[in-house]
Amino acid sequence: MTEIQSVLFPRPGSENTGETLRIAKKRAQDLGIKAIVVASTSGDTAVQAVQAFSGHKVVIVTHTTGLQSADIQELTPENRARIVEKGGVILTATHALGGVGRAVRRKFNTYQVDEIIAQTLRIFGQGTKVACEIALMAADAGLIRTDEEAIAIGGTGKGADTALVVKPAHTHDFFELSVREVLCKPR
Repeated sequence: MTEIQSVLFPRPGSENTGETLRIAKKRAQDLGIKAIVVASTSGDTAVQAVQAFSGHKVVIVTHTTGLQSADIQELTPENRARIVEKGGVILTATHALGGVGRAVRRKFNTYQVDEIIAQTLRIFGQGTKVACEIALMAADAGLIRTDEEAIAIGGTGKGADTALVVKPAHTHDFFELSVREVLCKPR
């Protein structure tokens, strides 16, 4: 039996970012995990993550270009430069749980399986859904391995408030994705 501490924040949001990164870093060190996957929109959380996880492989997963407005990438050029300078790898790709299915919903007003899975994961919190999704995306891009555990960090709105130890999977093997530990999340 393994006993770990799981932190439940009283509220979701960016005020939990520093503590989320601290908790995740400690567990990564305890388990010898080298791959850290972090969701970031503007890049503010990503910059903090690449600084906190020096010596680890840090994969930053952005929103897909055009998510909020056609042809617009929300990751700022300044933050992109900081992330790359600190050794972070940036992944911008179609969201694993909201690509073509989102187009079907918008056009025909009906949900597809990828968005149903996303809504189901949100039962555990928005950050949990995001952390699972970015682990799939990073594995699909070949940036993390599926035979090694990783830490996936997501959030609710801005910042980071959820950290999971996961065994990643490729999107086409979605049901092989395994959440091994919930390190922290909003209550």
